[in-house]
Amino acid sequence: MEKEIDYVALGMRIRKARKDHHVTQEHLGEICELSTAHIGHIERGTRIPSLDTLFRISQALGVSIDHLIFDSVAPDENMLISINSILQNKDKRKVKTFLTIIRAIADKIDEL
Repeated sequence: MEKEIDYVALGMRIRKARKDHHVTQEHLGEICELSTAHIGHIERGTRIPSLDTLFRISQALGVSIDHLIFDSVAPDENMLISINSILQNKDKRKVKTFLTIIRAIADKIDEL
């Protein structure tokens, strides 16, 4: 297995979860007993968080560690999950149109 963790992607995912929960870096640091600077480094991918740190962050933000890690390892393999989460709160009619277009493209993919 030759995959490596993309720590920048991991940090971006943590930042997104933090912002989605309206939590500041300072508050997340307090909850996780980490400095604000350390949270910032993790979010920028300049520091590698320990398993314990990832666990505390995931618990504080209500996300799973596997979401943080595995989406950082193989984003292409998880693209359908990402698309699904993006479409969750969108206008249902527009989502239906989008899916119809995707189906039409998929049917013709060998001709592209």
